[in-house]
Amino acid sequence: MTLKLTLLSAALFSVSSLAAKPSLEFKDVFDFRYPQGTVISEQGTFLGLSAKPYRGDSEGQVYSLNNKALIASVPRGTNPVINKSGQWVGFTQRPTLLEKETADKKKKKTLKNNLVLVNTTTKAQQTFNSVKDYQLSDDGQWLVYREDAKKGDNKSDAKANTDKQTDELKISADKGDDTLTLVVLNLSNNESTRYDDIAAYKVAPSSNAILVNQQSEDGSKNRVAVIDLASNQITSLIDEPGVTLGDIAWQPNSQHVAFYLGNYVNDDKRRRDYQLKLWSPTSNKITDIHNPSGWFSGKTASIKWSEDGSRLFFENRPQLEAKAKVLKYTDESSLYDYDTIRQQKGLKVWHNADPEIKTREIKTWNESRRDQHYQAVYHINGEHVVQLENLQVPSISLHTNANFVLGSDDTPYLKQIMYKGFYRDYYSVDISSGDKQLIVKESSNRPTVAPDGKHAAYFDGEQVWLKSLSTQQLTPVSKAVKNALFADDKHDKPEPNEGFGFAGWQLDGSTLYAYSKYDIWAFDTKTAKATRLTDGYKTQTQYRIEYKDKDKLGFNPDDTLLLSAHNLENKQTHIATLSLQDNKLQTVLSGEAKYGVVKKAKEVDTYIFTRQSYQEFPDYWVSDGSFNNPTKLTDLNPQQQTFAWGQKPELVKYKGYDGEDLQGVLIKPADYNAGDKVPVVIYFYRYMSQRMYDFPKMELNHRPNLPMYTSNGYAIFLPDIRFEIGHPGRSSTQTMINAAQALIDTGVADPDKIGLQGHSWAGYQSAFMITQTDMFKAVVSGAPVSNMTSAFSGIRLESGLARQFQYETGQSRIGKPLTEAPELYIENSPVFYADKVKTPILIMFGDNDGAVPWQEGIQYYLALRRHDKDAIFLQYEGEPHHLKKLPNQLDYSIRMKEYFDYHLKGLPPAEWIQSGEAFITEE
Repeated sequence: MTLKLTLLSAALFSVSSLAAKPSLEFKDVFDFRYPQGTVISEQGTFLGLSAKPYRGDSEGQVYSLNNKALIASVPRGTNPVINKSGQWVGFTQRPTLLEKETADKKKKKTLKNNLVLVNTTTKAQQTFNSVKDYQLSDDGQWLVYREDAKKGDNKSDAKANTDKQTDELKISADKGDDTLTLVVLNLSNNESTRYDDIAAYKVAPSSNAILVNQQSEDGSKNRVAVIDLASNQITSLIDEPGVTLGDIAWQPNSQHVAFYLGNYVNDDKRRRDYQLKLWSPTSNKITDIHNPSGWFSGKTASIKWSEDGSRLFFENRPQLEAKAKVLKYTDESSLYDYDTIRQQKGLKVWHNADPEIKTREIKTWNESRRDQHYQAVYHINGEHVVQLENLQVPSISLHTNANFVLGSDDTPYLKQIMYKGFYRDYYSVDISSGDKQLIVKESSNRPTVAPDGKHAAYFDGEQVWLKSLSTQQLTPVSKAVKNALFADDKHDKPEPNEGFGFAGWQLDGSTLYAYSKYDIWAFDTKTAKATRLTDGYKTQTQYRIEYKDKDKLGFNPDDTLLLSAHNLENKQTHIATLSLQDNKLQTVLSGEAKYGVVKKAKEVDTYIFTRQSYQEFPDYWVSDGSFNNPTKLTDLNPQQQTFAWGQKPELVKYKGYDGEDLQGVLIKPADYNAGDKVPVVIYFYRYMSQRMYDFPKMELNHRPNLPMYTSNGYAIFLPDIRFEIGHPGRSSTQTMINAAQALIDTGVADPDKIGLQGHSWAGYQSAFMITQTDMFKAVVSGAPVSNMTSAFSGIRLESGLARQFQYETGQSRIGKPLTEAPELYIENSPVFYADKVKTPILIMFGDNDGAVPWQEGIQYYLALRRHDKDAIFLQYEGEPHHLKKLPNQLDYSIRMKEYFDYHLKGLPPAEWIQSGEAFITEE
């Protein structure tokens, strides 16, 4: 009896403690911090991160992974960098939020970043004020940085004429190419040397030299030079008026340095030739690496070395035509010259023969094609250049250590992107010769190339295809496999199935690794024999390889792979290992949570991972490769425990429109008592049940902050939605009705207090659903398409693409053009059924939405207004598809909750809900 009373008392105390916790307020969201810029030392000894709150100043943190402890904290520290030896962690220290928010435009230009350097051995910190950029030497002996302070203009009036003459002779640098003071600091003794007028610099991996570009004010004494760190002597390599540097890259395993050399004498920076040079300090010789005839390298070209230093990857582009002559009004006759007058016109010609519509053409020109470069490689041993990308195959997926890479070309399909979607021709590209072998034409699925270049694989027609690149023989290797799905069974768009993708190759090319719905498969490239490596199909667990080594080309037969394992039934995600030597599968981290690997040290098996659930923030944990004794490392949000939060999520089962078994996640309010019927906000998009163990994002934006609701008396429901091609509106509506009814059947949801919130595609769904059912008490719909007949030929201004492909092959799932099936476009458009709406709706749009034309919201609002429906429209000025400005994010979040509080809880309405807000301009 005593024991029972004790347990009852404990339970009552627990409930009392829970009830005593305060509910979340919007200001509490500001304090939640997330790790950013996480870096781990190559030796696995130290971790750096920036803890950034939603609103406030970041904090740089350094952890000892050996001691599992925080060893340094840096106020306002961002963008951590750890040098190769792990001795130093650098943080960019930004001005305070208060300084940035209170500064006017002129004052903001004077705000500077500092550098804070943390010694991981002594834990001491050094601060360097007004730092533009910096580099740490690999061995930890040197810090090199530029001071963010330009020389002032102290010219006197007496020098005005002389200065004018000087300016006429001046070789001007490009705007933005600042020359600043370079400080070279010996961190072992704190002795420093300063070098003025440095525009570019790069420290050698051997830490014995720095290549610099030093520029004089008038450009007459520009030079490329080398600073010897042992003697602090600077020696010129190239002295030439106007000389400037592009990208710089030191060879990893020697003293060679590659750089682009240009000259400001050519003031057309887009056509300026940057010559690729290779300098050897041992011979003091500069080698010219020549582009193929008709090609040159521009200012934005980059350089990369292979890891072993045997290949230098660089970029170039075809020679450009001379800049067109600009005609301006210069004299009386020019005022009447047709050519001069017409050149002042404002015109863009849209032609059906154009590969892209003008908005897309302008977008791609400005963002990529204007300065587009193509990849080439210089083989050091053979001393020859190979052009890898060209006009026929303009894109490769570069891996500097690979011998064969994937190339692609989408130019034949640019026109059909607008209605059919994205397709490419794919090739295998030989790094040594540049030879290209076709893998597949007009594919919407990305293939994979074996490391030895003998085979490729791709997904098409529900099968995994293996292709011999020497014989062109095709084998559908997955066809013979029984009891496994290689085509995505949840695919419900009118476009080719993507399948489940590829896991990689064995290094010698003898084995292809591919994914089925649950498992990882090995396909022998000689025999096509298939071997199942995991047993996820038995438990509905989906196994996938965790790639944490970006330099890895393929697997060895004795490798042990790290896997994520997501159970599609109970939604738990654990970590497992798979030995390729004996196919032994072992779970190493599991539980009622979601686990994810974040980082791995380069040289050792030290891992950083997260564990999270609705109640547990995904703090960092550290472990070795066995994962036997993991240790929690961070505790970024201890304040979470002080708030009423929400109860443990539960899965609710129901049927989709077609009878498919679906699930939704129900999260009861923190103060829920058995038998209570509570108001519910349903937040949805497509499949949401996989969020069962996700910690809710503590932010304010276009979606409800989930703990804000479960902390304040609401239940939250996250359902899966199923669609029918041609009928996305009615199929999603029926699915939502089934989901909501299942929620009511649990006894938790008050049937008269269920609200919907969706944005974009879910905004459309919610806007449509209320034309078909009165089941929901209130709806908040963000950026919805309301009229598919008008939206079909609209433009996604953010990308410049026509919206037609979304309806014919994409998310909107009509499957036919408007001319073929106008009835489907009308059937799925809520604006045509505005007269049937009985549910109050709050519509939100940013009037600079680049995905959905905001006029779509206006159309629906006006249609609802015409029929005197309860509709409110929020127009956020200058905002894109998702709100970006904090005042608007906060305002919308507050209004959303006020709207639900009124309609679902019966609280008094806010004034704007009852009466709106008048437009007033203060003069």
